Amino acid sequence: MENVRGASTNPLLKDGCYTDFLADGFDVKTYTAEAIHHAVIAEQLAKLAQGISQLDKELHSQVVARHEDLLSQATGIESLEGVLQMMQTRISALQAAVDRIRTKIVDPYNKIVSRITQLARLQMACDLLRRIIRILYLSKRLQGQLQGGSREITKAAQSLNELDYLSQGVDLSGIEVIENDLLLISRARLEVENQAKRLLEQGMEIQNPTQVGTALQVFYNLGSLRATISSVVGGYRTTIHDNITGALDIKGLTQPTNPRGAPGRAVLPTPGNTAAFRAALWTSLEKLMDQICAACRQVQHLQKVLMKKRDPVTHVCFIDEIIKDGQPDILYTFWNDVTSTLSEEFQRATEASSFLKQALEGEYPKLLQLYNELWRRLQQYSASLQGALTSSSGGMDTSLDITATETDSQDLFTHGKQDYNPEKALKDSLQPYEAAYLSKSLSRLFDPINLVFPMGGRNPASNDELDSIIKTISSELNVASVDPKLSLAVSKNAAKTVQLFCVKSEQLLCTQGEASQVIGPLTEGQRRNVTVVNSLYRLQQAIAKIILGLASCPPVAAEALSSSLEGVQVLMSSAVQPLLQSVSDSIEAIIITLHQEDFSGALSCPDKPDVPCSLYMKELQGFISRVMADYFRHFQCVDFIYESTEALAQRAIELFIRHTSLLRPLGEGGKMRLAADFAQMELAVAPLCRRVSDLGKPYRMLRSFRPLLFQTSELIASSPAVGDLIPYSTLLHFFFTRAPSELKSPHQRAEWSIARYSQWQDDHPSERDRLTLIRGALEAYVQSVRARQGKEFAPIYPIMLQLLQRAASGSQDIRV
Repeated sequence: MENVRGASTNPLLKDGCYTDFLADGFDVKTYTAEAIHHAVIAEQLAKLAQGISQLDKELHSQVVARHEDLLSQATGIESLEGVLQMMQTRISALQAAVDRIRTKIVDPYNKIVSRITQLARLQMACDLLRRIIRILYLSKRLQGQLQGGSREITKAAQSLNELDYLSQGVDLSGIEVIENDLLLISRARLEVENQAKRLLEQGMEIQNPTQVGTALQVFYNLGSLRATISSVVGGYRTTIHDNITGALDIKGLTQPTNPRGAPGRAVLPTPGNTAAFRAALWTSLEKLMDQICAACRQVQHLQKVLMKKRDPVTHVCFIDEIIKDGQPDILYTFWNDVTSTLSEEFQRATEASSFLKQALEGEYPKLLQLYNELWRRLQQYSASLQGALTSSSGGMDTSLDITATETDSQDLFTHGKQDYNPEKALKDSLQPYEAAYLSKSLSRLFDPINLVFPMGGRNPASNDELDSIIKTISSELNVASVDPKLSLAVSKNAAKTVQLFCVKSEQLLCTQGEASQVIGPLTEGQRRNVTVVNSLYRLQQAIAKIILGLASCPPVAAEALSSSLEGVQVLMSSAVQPLLQSVSDSIEAIIITLHQEDFSGALSCPDKPDVPCSLYMKELQGFISRVMADYFRHFQCVDFIYESTEALAQRAIELFIRHTSLLRPLGEGGKMRLAADFAQMELAVAPLCRRVSDLGKPYRMLRSFRPLLFQTSELIASSPAVGDLIPYSTLLHFFFTRAPSELKSPHQRAEWSIARYSQWQDDHPSERDRLTLIRGALEAYVQSVRARQGKEFAPIYPIMLQLLQRAASGSQDIRV
């Protein structure tokens, strides 16, 4: 069935004559006109009739095929019509209710809108009327305040500030009742601003905090405090810039020296007027420092008043108003601008003029002194300003509200910036000139030394040449004393100069064999060494005197120069060391010859003992006297020589006691001779020191050992001098002289010579090592007695053993 219907309708749909009726935009008139124009009407009507017939058939077939569905749909349509009728009724009822509600709401709403409009206009009118009334009142009050002069100026400014507030956001033009008042207000504002500016300028000039505070309060009330402060500080900044430029203007500095110069001709300093140019330069710079100081004082004063001044109404500190929104305080900004301007202008001027550069570099200490004086004056003023403001705040007008705050003790330059160093910022502009000056200073210090010690020269410095070096050092230090930092730098240069002198002097020293000979007269090398040491000594004394005169310089400067003297002392010691060592070796060689003499004899005459002086002692006395006369008397550094020869004397006494304790055998006659030698030993070493008693422990040991020669062994062992003054090892060695030959001394047991054993003791200063060697000798003796089956030990052995045990328990590690 479906296929039949589809077959009947498809030709109709496919026929182009009927496709136009399916278009969405089908128009009957258009179709009729086109049909009449393009086709025969009869044919077209026939086709249309045929198409209508086919459609009727199709509709009939559709109704037949779907009659049950159509009947159900017809029933549903009737139900739908009932629902729609009910909905229509309800919509009509709702519309009627809405109309009733609209009637009740619209009229009140329209009335409310009109009343609100009226209220807004009334409020605007009332606000304007209140403003006008307030303006009239304030205008009248302002006229009275203006008649009060400077006493009422802050109140006038407050009134103007309120008037400005009243005029904000409204148009007051055209209101006749206040036209004259508005003109009065504008003129009054200008008058108050001008009066406040004059008051501020006058207060800044005479440093009156009351006037400055009053002016600042006026500008604060007018709302122009920050702008006014910026303008005032900017004016000072511009003035400082002009002053610096003028002070370094080469034309301005040279013009007075040649007032009739030809027009357009460049005027430059000549060798004839350089002195006048420099005098004009320093006069100009001194004037510049005064100008900078005056400007900084005024800005400092302004900053201090801003830090202490508070508004009496809001209690806002004025400095907080200035630096809010992260803005730096005025003095910090101003000082940064001044220091940067100094750096830039000095650099520009010196690059443009070599004469100016030479003057600033050559006389840098003078320039630095000007800077130091400027900074000192600013610091003094800052301290006095704090005290003045603090003391005067109590007597000020209470309306100024200047109070003491926790910032009174702070430095104005570093307020809020603890890591900022304003003095360093000031002196940073001098860095290029300081470096150049120090370089030239070092060259001036080195020049006289290089002249004294030319390349390949072998002559030490003469007295005149040394005086020239010392004068140069003293002059440089005196010139640099104007500044601690410069003094330290020049002191370091002076220390380098001393080091250079030491290096040059060291190259002249003779270190060969002739420097240490003590047999003949002074050799040429020894004479040169003496001259070098004397020149070093004179330099040392002169530098020490200069250091004492550096009272105004920082301690580190004196320390830097003092440290160089250590090198001088070391060089002097190394210069005389070969001679001292040779003398020491010779003294030891003479003392060791006492073992070649016979001390084993008995007394020749008990009643009148013959105690002649030993030959070695005579030789020692003659040698020391000759050495002091022939070699050491040429040195001018007496104290230094005595310090060195006193060590020789101490060494000689220690060697003498060492070898006398090792002497075997020793008879009664030998003891008498040794006692005489002990007395002569004091006379022998006397030329090596000022007083023999100054030799300390060696001298006391010499005096203490002599009585022991004649005491019994038991008494010697119990002597209080043993251990404390006389080492245990020395006394044990002496006991070996009283022992039988079977009890061998440590060196005899080891089969060493006296000289070797003496050297071993020098290499082993520890008392423990020496006692260990002695213990070995005693143990060997015990073994030998037992080997020969002896029944008893020598009487001295128990005493020695007891003393050894006491030494081992009382002194674990004593060095002698």
